[in-house]
Amino acid sequence: MREPITVTAVNEYIKTRLDQDVHLQNVAVRGEISNFTNHYKSGHFYFTLKDEGGVLRAVMFKYSAQKIAFTPENGMKVVATGRISSFVRDGQYQLYCESMEPDGIGALYLAFEQLKARLAAEGLFDESLKKPLPKCPLKVGVITSPTGAAVRDIIHVAGRRFPLAKLVLNPVLVQGEGAAPQLVAAVRYFNEVYPVDVILIGRGGGSLEELWAFNDEALAREISRSRIPVVSAVGHETDFTICDFVSDLRAPTPSAAAEVALPDKDDMRRKFSNVQDVLSRILLSRIERERARVNVYAQKAVLSSPIGFLSERRIPVDRAQDALCRAMDQKVERAGSAVSTLAAKLDALSPLAAFSRGYGAVLTPSGRAVTHIEDVQIGDEITLRTCGGRATATVDRIEKESVK
Repeated sequence: MREPITVTAVNEYIKTRLDQDVHLQNVAVRGEISNFTNHYKSGHFYFTLKDEGGVLRAVMFKYSAQKIAFTPENGMKVVATGRISSFVRDGQYQLYCESMEPDGIGALYLAFEQLKARLAAEGLFDESLKKPLPKCPLKVGVITSPTGAAVRDIIHVAGRRFPLAKLVLNPVLVQGEGAAPQLVAAVRYFNEVYPVDVILIGRGGGSLEELWAFNDEALAREISRSRIPVVSAVGHETDFTICDFVSDLRAPTPSAAAEVALPDKDDMRRKFSNVQDVLSRILLSRIERERARVNVYAQKAVLSSPIGFLSERRIPVDRAQDALCRAMDQKVERAGSAVSTLAAKLDALSPLAAFSRGYGAVLTPSGRAVTHIEDVQIGDEITLRTCGGRATATVDRIEKESVK
């Protein structure tokens, strides 16, 4: 009987044989994703590939997962490329995926559709968020390549339609690595550093890969936050990007963007001329109406004979003056009678009147009136106030009387 071996030894042997098989080192497997898990801590993808006849476990580590442009989902048909090996601890063989492409559709197109659906669900494309373009922009921010045909087209159209507008170019990369961050920074610059009336952002046409910077999520969110209206002018008429959907207006080409953003000077001149004609007719009509009113007023008596008009108006004024004087005299008379009555009442209540009838008041040295025998003591100096003056005395004797 052979010497038994451990489970680990068996699993390690199987892993070694799988790793040595050249047919399993770079294999492309077509299947449908199921049981997909995006491990948020490690960044690894764990999933299963299946078809009508079987299933295959798979893993894609973080450094490979970061390279794919789309997000895998359950039910998605893909072609996953990698190596077949075994995980010794579990004794399970699996596909160690290094790259992945959608089966039958490009990865970039799928990523575009996924981002478009997600941002639409968040409401970033809602018409209610679209800002109207200014009628007469005097400063226009242009975000594009300084060497491409797009900037030349915009300059040409702006010079032809509305030369009063000042074009402010913010030169950026429009494709390749680093293009998207520059586009984001340019939109933020016009909102925070150098305000303009409207922003034109775009480039000439190209492949999906060449236009990919305009499908950046950060750029879409920056345009959505922009306080300044944004016109997207990316590619040709058949090209669509996320930038087109989130901007306030989409123009099929950079030339068309300048056409819709800038008024035509000839149209404005015609409109001003029409307005001038209308205003002239309105003013002439107003002058005629006012002249007729002046003629009517000129025939009034107040203007034709102002002395007679004033004489007629003086009679009621004189009558009103007489009535006012009579009313004032009566009011003064009534007030005088009331004052006399009050004076008589005050005189009757005055202590001086009582003094004239033989009464007086006894005051303490502090000037307080003595109202009770308890207010003085023997030896106190008191003052007698009566009609004609006062006298000072000293209390020598006190006789109290009982109050019944």
